[in-house]
Amino acid sequence: MKIAVIGATGMVGSRVVAEARARGHEVAAGSRSGSRQDGWFDVDVADTAAVARVIEDNDITVLAVPPVRTGDGDVTAIRRSHQALIAAAPQGRFIVVGGAGALQLPDGSLLKDSAEFPAEYKAESDVFGDILEDYRASQGLAWTMLAPAPMIAPGERTGAYKTETDIPAGETVSAEDFAVALVDEAESGAHRGTRFTVAN
Repeated sequence: MKIAVIGATGMVGSRVVAEARARGHEVAAGSRSGSRQDGWFDVDVADTAAVARVIEDNDITVLAVPPVRTGDGDVTAIRRSHQALIAAAPQGRFIVVGGAGALQLPDGSLLKDSAEFPAEYKAESDVFGDILEDYRASQGLAWTMLAPAPMIAPGERTGAYKTETDIPAGETVSAEDFAVALVDEAESGAHRGTRFTVAN
């Protein structure tokens, strides 16, 4: 399978590249800075035409690009990039790495709106909640969104995880097992046109 990963230098993207290559897939790794290594390419998620070409040229594309959380970065820019991609309507499968903030609590409210939710992630979570609704309202796209557990960090690759759709599947997930779940989805296509979430 030909898999492209946009955002391949990040915590999630780098592990997806490693997991997919370990399974024998042909992986193209993309980032804004590119790389001198074979199999890497330059791409900016804001370049809609370039991203659409990547999606159409591969069996599946992973979009693992988070908003900017600090400094002068505009966290809403990532939503505009996804809206432009939806409008471009590329014909190919892709998986968007989302956030945990738009998952539901038992009372039906969203995790991001709870008093305990970390303030530094609130703006990012609002944006990814909006992006999820943009994809849900779209037509004719082969999209999937995968959200992590509320806590994701580098850790152990166990190969074991559990899934849910609207509620957290658990409190934590290692970045390595998140990548396992993502590549499993790339291979199976079990959650096309929907959001799901994983935890250890």
